[in-house]
Amino acid sequence: MSDIELRNIVEAALLAAGKSLSPGELALLFDEPQRPAPAAIRAAIASLAQDYAGRPIEIQETGGGFRVQIRRQYAAPVSRLWPERPQRYSRALLETLALIAYRQPITRAEIEAVRGVTVNPNIIKTLLERQWIRVVGHRDLPGRPELLGTTRDFLEYFSLKSLDDLPPLAQLRSLGEIDPQFELAVNGAEEPQSRPKPELAAADGAEEEFADLDASDGDEEAVVAHRPSGLVAAPPDGAD
Repeated sequence: MSDIELRNIVEAALLAAGKSLSPGELALLFDEPQRPAPAAIRAAIASLAQDYAGRPIEIQETGGGFRVQIRRQYAAPVSRLWPERPQRYSRALLETLALIAYRQPITRAEIEAVRGVTVNPNIIKTLLERQWIRVVGHRDLPGRPELLGTTRDFLEYFSLKSLDDLPPLAQLRSLGEIDPQFELAVNGAEEPQSRPKPELAAADGAEEEFADLDASDGDEEAVVAHRPSGLVAAPPDGAD
């Protein structure tokens, strides 16, 4: 099989999938005798990424593999393909998600210790239903509280290759700066993520580190817009 044919098949698969595909998943598209090595598939992806330079689409590597996506600067006009108002989430939900992402594994009680308010059960339910978080274990304490951590779908939605790609907390002083892009794909078994950040220990300095987070669980300004497509970025907050 020529390099051009391999690249064309990889490109067609990435365009059709609407989600990230790993090199292993791409390799399964080929019959056993002609199945390319992972290095050959990565070379084809790198070649495509180079060809996409200066074009409105790009190849993004996430925790789930590689995908073709619209570049951020073209998100607002392309989003008009979906005239309905996208689903939006409250600031309280994003604060809870941020604590889980940065301090995982973490219990609900530890989240409440940092935020200073009771976590609304609907927030945890929503995050579980969206498959952004999952139960990763239990704390060895009375009642064995659940430990929460993020999923591969979380990485996929926020265009992260691993947890190490999370922005520094200093850049998150305003949760309004968070601009997630993509519809998450419901994947099967979880793949290992990067090593989690150090877990929260009875609020050891965590209140100060997260002091800029609003502690209200009301319906504050919603800052996440959800779109029904894995290929198009959601528009910036306030876009038509």
